[in-house]
Amino acid sequence: MPDKTIRTNSEVVLIGAGIMSATLGLILKELQPDIKIEIYERLDIAAAESSDAWNNAGTGHSAFCELNYTPEDEDGSINPKKAISIAESFEISRQFWAYLVQENKVSSPENFIKSIPHLSFVWGEKNVAYLKTRFEALHLNPLFKDMIFSTDFDELKKWMPLVMEGRKESDKVAATSMAIGTDVNFGELTRSIFGYLTKLEGVTIHFNHEVQKLKQREDKSWRIKITDLATGQTKKAYTKFVFIGAGGGSLPLLEKANVLEGKGYGGFPVSGQWLKCTNAEVIAKHQAKVYGKASVGAPPMSVPHIDSRMINGEKALLFGPFAGFSTRFLKNGSYSDLPLSIKTDNIIPMVAAGIKNIPLTRYLIQQVRQSPKDRINALKEYVPGAKSKDWVLERAGQRVQVIKKDEKGGGILEFGTEVITTADGTLSVLLGASPGASTAVSIMVDLIGRCFKDQFETPEWQEKLKTMIPSFGQKLNDNPDLLSKVRQETATVLKLNN
Repeated sequence: MPDKTIRTNSEVVLIGAGIMSATLGLILKELQPDIKIEIYERLDIAAAESSDAWNNAGTGHSAFCELNYTPEDEDGSINPKKAISIAESFEISRQFWAYLVQENKVSSPENFIKSIPHLSFVWGEKNVAYLKTRFEALHLNPLFKDMIFSTDFDELKKWMPLVMEGRKESDKVAATSMAIGTDVNFGELTRSIFGYLTKLEGVTIHFNHEVQKLKQREDKSWRIKITDLATGQTKKAYTKFVFIGAGGGSLPLLEKANVLEGKGYGGFPVSGQWLKCTNAEVIAKHQAKVYGKASVGAPPMSVPHIDSRMINGEKALLFGPFAGFSTRFLKNGSYSDLPLSIKTDNIIPMVAAGIKNIPLTRYLIQQVRQSPKDRINALKEYVPGAKSKDWVLERAGQRVQVIKKDEKGGGILEFGTEVITTADGTLSVLLGASPGASTAVSIMVDLIGRCFKDQFETPEWQEKLKTMIPSFGQKLNDNPDLLSKVRQETATVLKLNN
């Protein structure tokens, strides 16, 4: 009987049709227009998992308001290093998106990015002192020079009337504001990029296709076995380079690749839910992203925020997310995802990380046991006048936090984004969550620098990168004039307030 397996050859295979694959595919195509790229996605549409608007915070994570990026040290000091790094990365994303708009590669920036103030809000003497210390640590840096700190009740009412409504003037409250914050619909942006990318010669996207196996051959190229979920047909793709950007599905695929660099990695899935406002009058009262302090043990994705969003062309108001536990690695995944991910090489790191993170376990148990009344009471800390009839529960995205070996042979739980790249540069895998999508451009540029090292160093690629990202190779926080110029130019192109 003849073999009916379909075979394809390409230079690059991208697994997962989210913002990471879209960004990597387009940057590579800009750098090398004749490159051949194949994209495989198990669902029937791009950006339906982590990049989707309902599954993603959409904050445009720039560290303007997210307090988890500036933890307080034991001596009460604040180290702004991580916040500065994330803010730098977001400015790189803005430059790349502005380039895409200017070059008519994506249209209508107002469909995927809008201006909205980013606020941090706290109450209680200790938290107010923390926020002031944070402000002082950040405000000294050019990236955050426009940040405003206030404890003035009337000023806070102007910034966030819905949040201040019903509070007493004697309450100890404080907030910081960054007026140049943004709301980003990463689902819309991802689909726009793929819409352009897949019209180019040499780029093919396959929906309803699930990767079953990955095997590296003797010549260092990869053979990938794929099932067409619509027809059941088997396909084999041969390629020089593989990128796995499949959200929570990346870890099982990394394990299937069976590479030395992937040994010892595990994943801890965290699910989420939003409270979504259904009252148009309440929605209209709020025009900001207001972030508070996370509970002890909470993962970064669970930092509470009352969030004005634009989703599918309509203004929305969300509160949350409320964390939960599920053994699925994807919103559209299987309950067997977590058990099947446990292997002999990662069981010790996973157990060790579990023992070290008892507060997280306790926090998740509390979240899972919450009643509707508990969730409304949590909302009332941010919106004192909230009424349960105005809010409904909406399922949010699934995130898989990274577990990896530590220096002592045990395991640690990482809450950030982790990129694993093989020594030969033929395979790269993205694991983890926040800040993720907002820093996709800098993550992918770094990845290209490692995996396409020879081409990356050529004058042609370097010049093209500077065209796409004007600040490429420079630190904006060290160059206030360049920062001001770049922010003004991107704001104009992306139709933002600056």
